[in-house]
Amino acid sequence: MKRSEIQQITHLPAEVFILEKEAVAEGFRFLTRLISEWHSGANRFNAPGECLMAAYSNQQLIGIGGLSVDPYNNSDTARLRRLYVAPAARNQCVGQALVKALVAQAALHFQTLRLSTDTSGGDAFYLRCGFVLVEDDHATHIMELVKN
Repeated sequence: MKRSEIQQITHLPAEVFILEKEAVAEGFRFLTRLISEWHSGANRFNAPGECLMAAYSNQQLIGIGGLSVDPYNNSDTARLRRLYVAPAARNQCVGQALVKALVAQAALHFQTLRLSTDTSGGDAFYLRCGFVLVEDDHATHIMELVKN
């Protein structure tokens, strides 16, 4: 297993376009939305408690994910957004490491973390990461956070 490094980022790395191309090839459009919202200023993951994190291996971007205030809930609820790991880096704990870092960051500012996924693989992944299924129009999974 290759060692990956997770770090908080304040700008979109140029390599995000490579990840986006891979995501689109898999039928996922959420990195296209991430890039579009970033460039328009609609979401830069820079409100209090929000962040964008990237996973790197040998200085190569292999994953990305963000944390934002949940627009469907009160201000003590965060939303895990735009999590993507390059196909070549999957099954190497990169996704879990990204989620763990995002959960730790969320626990500093929020009481609850929610997300939505529409794939069975995503469902299984988030359940393995400690989320539970929820019946909600705006979320498929939820995690109650413990303050660090």
